[in-house]
Amino acid sequence: MSRRDNTCHKAEHQSYNLFINNMAKKDPTDLSVEEKLNVLYQLQTTLSAIDEKRALRGELPLEVQDLEDELAGLSTRIENINNEISDFKSAISKKKAEITEAEASVERYKGQLEEVKNNREYDTLSKEIEYQTLEIQLCNKKIKEAKIKIEERNEDLKKAEEQLADRKIALEEKKSELNEIMAETRVEEEKLREKSRELELKIEPRLLTSFKRIRKNARNGLGIVYVQRDACGGCFNKIPPQRQLDIKMHKKIIVCEYCGRILIDPELAGVKPETPVEEKPKRKRAIRKRTTKKDADENIEESAE
Repeated sequence: MSRRDNTCHKAEHQSYNLFINNMAKKDPTDLSVEEKLNVLYQLQTTLSAIDEKRALRGELPLEVQDLEDELAGLSTRIENINNEISDFKSAISKKKAEITEAEASVERYKGQLEEVKNNREYDTLSKEIEYQTLEIQLCNKKIKEAKIKIEERNEDLKKAEEQLADRKIALEEKKSELNEIMAETRVEEEKLREKSRELELKIEPRLLTSFKRIRKNARNGLGIVYVQRDACGGCFNKIPPQRQLDIKMHKKIIVCEYCGRILIDPELAGVKPETPVEEKPKRKRAIRKRTTKKDADENIEESAE
């Protein structure tokens, strides 16, 4: 900041402090319409400055929140994949135990075959051996399927972990960028917030509530605007001359009949009024009648007569 800018800033700050001190001696309900409008415009200027600070941050807070939500989703997905892999591994261990048990049964039944005394016992043991053999085959099939599932889920896990790592890097970058902007504007923004709180105390509650409602509904966040070129500074609709005169008189608070914003005289707002440039009427060019040779001859004959 240059020495000249610093001097201007100090002068502005001193002027504001003097204004606040004068207002502090009065009850909000005792203020004149002119003073109320002055305080409102000061508040609007302060809130607009805060809006500008927020605009510097742009969409960064939302982007940070989105990345944090995405990280949480990826972490949950990774946890679910790991749980599925653990379930498949447990199923494999269970099937292996069943195979061991079935193989032991087959060996036992084979040993009993040597001791059978009739065909009925032989057929029964043969069927048991066949059944246990089928169980072993089925268990091996289930183990093979589970291993394939584990490979697939490991691939999904690898991709999810890579995405998580990428998103973590992106989140750190966004947070760093946001923190840098916040650090630059935090002190100044806090001063502006303190200033706005002081100004709000000088405005009667009903008027403050109305102003905040108008500001909230306004697209550009302006609840009070000054007259520009005979028009509302918010919606730019023309204001009738009599209404402009009423605004200059500061006898009552007047709102725009089109957009509902509070209107203030530019001079009271500390703005040099813009005078509409009147267009000068265009001068008509005189069209000289072209004289033909025939007309010239007739004029000569008339002169001769």
